[in-house]
Amino acid sequence: MGMNAVNLSELLAHLTAANRETEWVEFKLNDDAPEEIGEYISALSNSAALTGKRAGYIVWGISDDTHEVVGTTVRLHSKKIGNEELENWLSHQLSPRLNFQVVDDEINGTPVSLIEVPAASHTPVRFRDHEFIRVGSYKKKLRDYPEKERELWRLLERRDWETEAAETHVRSADLLALLDYPAYFELLQKPLPEGRSSIITSLADDKLIEFDQLRDTFNITNLGAILFARDLSKFSSLARKVVRLVVYTDRDRSSTLREQIGQRGYAKGFAGLVSYLNDLLPANEQIRQALRTEVRMYPEIAIRELIANALIHQDFRISGTGPIIEVFAERIEITNPGKPLIDTQRFMDAPPQSRNEKLGSLMRRMKICEERGSGIDKVVKAVEMFQLPPPRFDVTDQHTKVTLFAPRKLSSMEKEDRIRACYQHACLRYVSNDTMTNTSLRERFGIADENYSIASRIIGETMDAQLIKRRDPESKSNKHAKYVPYWA
Repeated sequence: MGMNAVNLSELLAHLTAANRETEWVEFKLNDDAPEEIGEYISALSNSAALTGKRAGYIVWGISDDTHEVVGTTVRLHSKKIGNEELENWLSHQLSPRLNFQVVDDEINGTPVSLIEVPAASHTPVRFRDHEFIRVGSYKKKLRDYPEKERELWRLLERRDWETEAAETHVRSADLLALLDYPAYFELLQKPLPEGRSSIITSLADDKLIEFDQLRDTFNITNLGAILFARDLSKFSSLARKVVRLVVYTDRDRSSTLREQIGQRGYAKGFAGLVSYLNDLLPANEQIRQALRTEVRMYPEIAIRELIANALIHQDFRISGTGPIIEVFAERIEITNPGKPLIDTQRFMDAPPQSRNEKLGSLMRRMKICEERGSGIDKVVKAVEMFQLPPPRFDVTDQHTKVTLFAPRKLSSMEKEDRIRACYQHACLRYVSNDTMTNTSLRERFGIADENYSIASRIIGETMDAQLIKRRDPESKSNKHAKYVPYWA
């Protein structure tokens, strides 16, 4: 939201009310040296985080001594470094990138300029080669103040992405235009309150918004925007977090059939996304008890859970990338930014860990995803019921990818697919308080009883891979042997 003359005036009234400059506010007259501005942005961002403020401010046109609006010759929007605009130049020199706001305006006919600097979120902000901090009203290198540096890191490590602001200084009328608040009440099965204040109170209670006392406006949190934005492109920091769905004509990415890019927040858009994807997928017609029914190639609950997991467990601090669903002729790949917090081999048994606890909790309350820790269990169970190849979990430097495979005969599966299926089957049986046997594995693959030796061979391959073990290592019987995962 841009600042209008009214809320700029209110902001300056708050900032000039103090007897002296604070560690998160810097007043200037006409000094607009680019290097100095960059260093102050770093210092104010880090100091705002250290003092618990949402933002720091550099204001031109304010007297240091009297805090009166005296005017300035500085016009930030028109200033250039060579052929590059100042704002763009500063963005390239700061690490990590900051969504700072530049304002050139007038107060009662007197020109003022301002830069609003968001507080550092997950790492100290650096300008070129150094991080800066404010010590009183002085700008210093952070490394020269190790106590402040340690405290800043401690505070940043405790901050969560969900409660940071996606949009600041939002008036109540604009707030309800940006957020799909009816969806919030609908998904939580609550009646829509009468009156704006009751709606706002409910949104604030769930940390979707917060009141900004400094400006008498509201901040929309990342949690509120990512779940309930009417249009995520309206939030510059979240525009790349929309879900992309790409359908290819064959087994590779050489030819795209269609591409769908999400617009709404995850909460309202989730059901439509799953439904749209399911409608795209092939189905087989089967006759059961004289009734014709359609059976999808992939189990809907598996698709639903994997998409929900990709949304909830992504690392939102990885910029420039978001969740993507890719449909190929013989598989579906669901990719999200960020490495998982637990080993992929332990997805079914390890206690759940999430970067985004508030996001996951609210999505569970809205029945968008299953209860805590049960999602991957349900995926594997559904895949086994459909007798599909086992899902595959891959981790790269910055992403996690899950692949669901279309039906394939056991004889067409690679050795690694058979081993993975056997291991996942043993995990599923174990977390269901049961054990894997030759019989249960034959049922999983649809192997005829007389071909039990095929199941025995797969079990042997999985034991050689050290992914399963005998429950009773003393037993010599192969016929009645029971198996558990290696970690059991």
